[in-house]
Amino acid sequence: MPAVLVLLLLSGFLSRAEAATVVARVDLSSQRMTVSVNGVPRYSWLVSTARRGYVTPTGVYRPQRLYRMYYSRKYYNSPMPYSIFYSGGYAIHGSYAVSQLGGPASHGCIRLHPSNAATLYSLVQSYGRGNTAIVISR
Repeated sequence: MPAVLVLLLLSGFLSRAEAATVVARVDLSSQRMTVSVNGVPRYSWLVSTARRGYVTPTGVYRPQRLYRMYYSRKYYNSPMPYSIFYSGGYAIHGSYAVSQLGGPASHGCIRLHPSNAATLYSLVQSYGRGNTAIVISR
């Protein structure tokens, strides 16, 4: 991260999300993710987040763990391609239930079309977990 950005971040002038190179913003109300790289919007995708009775936590996160393919230990060994875990068991990942994208359908994870999940996964790998922010809001 350039020294100027570090100084601005430490001074409180920039938020942690604004200082990141890759920012994935998830709007729970619109069920949409926008991805910016170096401050330039590059992608806008439909997602599925928590359905009734479950929660997708809001806040600002950094990716913690990445798996090219992960299988849920909690939900029927379900495939989770291109998983980016950001808070405990919560992840952004690809989903083969593409017809459900655009509406709440998950147990709390953020689901993407598999090709979009692959794109985001590649960005996080290229720029680094420390240079990526995940911002989830209503």
